[in-house]
Amino acid sequence: MSAARYVFRRVITATAKLTAYFSMVLVVALVATLAVDALEPQPAKAGAPELPTTKSATAQQPSKWDKAALARVQKPPLGLPPVPIPADNPATLAKIALGRKLFFDRRLSANNTMSCAICHIPEQGFTNNELATAVGVEGRSVRRNSPTSYNVAYARTMFHDARDVSLETQIFGPLLAHREMANPSMGLLIAKISKLDNYSALFNRAFAAPPNVLNLGQALASYQRTLVSANSPFDRWKFGGDKQAMSAQAIAGYQLFIGKARCGGCHLIGERSALFTDHGLHNTGIGSARDLNDAQDGPPIDVEIAPGVTVKLARDVIRSVGDRPQKDFGRLEVTDNPDDLYRYKTPMLRNVELSAPYMHDGSLPTLKDVVQFYDRGGAPNPGLDPALEPLGLSPSEQESLVNFLRSLTGDNIAVLIMDARSIPVGN
Repeated sequence: MSAARYVFRRVITATAKLTAYFSMVLVVALVATLAVDALEPQPAKAGAPELPTTKSATAQQPSKWDKAALARVQKPPLGLPPVPIPADNPATLAKIALGRKLFFDRRLSANNTMSCAICHIPEQGFTNNELATAVGVEGRSVRRNSPTSYNVAYARTMFHDARDVSLETQIFGPLLAHREMANPSMGLLIAKISKLDNYSALFNRAFAAPPNVLNLGQALASYQRTLVSANSPFDRWKFGGDKQAMSAQAIAGYQLFIGKARCGGCHLIGERSALFTDHGLHNTGIGSARDLNDAQDGPPIDVEIAPGVTVKLARDVIRSVGDRPQKDFGRLEVTDNPDDLYRYKTPMLRNVELSAPYMHDGSLPTLKDVVQFYDRGGAPNPGLDPALEPLGLSPSEQESLVNFLRSLTGDNIAVLIMDARSIPVGN
């Protein structure tokens, strides 16, 4: 068979599969729309008593989800320290309910298409498992992977380059970024929110004040602080004294984690709790490797055009239809200090099996890839962190380490997803 005929046949096959796939998507969307329509409040029949609407019921009293969320903040699961709460923004039921509504509201973006939850998807580890780097308004490419929102209450700094120091203020970056939610100004956004639904009433209930820049950030932070997750098999084994909570392989992985694999030097474990981070920034070589790779004409790239169907495209073809790769110099962009080139924040590792792909650019698809990357000693570059060097882990040791990382998944994931989706229809 000639090369041209082979390529033609592949394209025809891929097109047929793609057509079938989107037909299925349309059917699913239609069924979902009918299901949602069925949940909408129906007009009362003549003479029948008027039932309270979803909005009025929600405004009158907090839900069970709000109460459970507040309880998590006040008493976090086993393995976590007390949740740090600013003195000027104590957690309340009203703030949590308002913050949850805002987190999922697409109208907080310039064209009403992007919410916080578009990049931080509850069912995908409060990140996005399908994209290496985020996509914002109108499909604009973002340079970095969406970090998970799990346990963000404990973060001392925000974003991969640690450019913000408060959960209350970090939201203004995405809201105003041209490639993310693209609002032209906070003033216009606040004016917009004030006219939507019952937001003015909800803000007055939560803060005794109309919507403003300060309480917008406080409301969103109040909800995000409730996303605490622990009581994992590791926690029950390490802090709960349950010697059967982890498998023998996971225990072997833990010994490697704090020993030969040297992970515990940056991903710290305390005596009574563990956040698995030193809150620092390090150069692992991922940043330099990405910039070097983008600057070269490497081999063709596999592009998935339908589920399970990929074709190879030359890099110049891809560049001709998309943005040029954006440089990313890490912490240097914040400090202008050359020593900070390609340094990025140490992530927490709780629920790490849920938050693929990994690293600040989403370049490592699986936990196995991450372990192998560090086993190689990272990616060589002049500023490589001196703690990184080849580890010489055997395949079975690498597998044990991955098994340990999977033991860090909290037992309340399903609850947090249901909480996230608890906003009533029409609210």
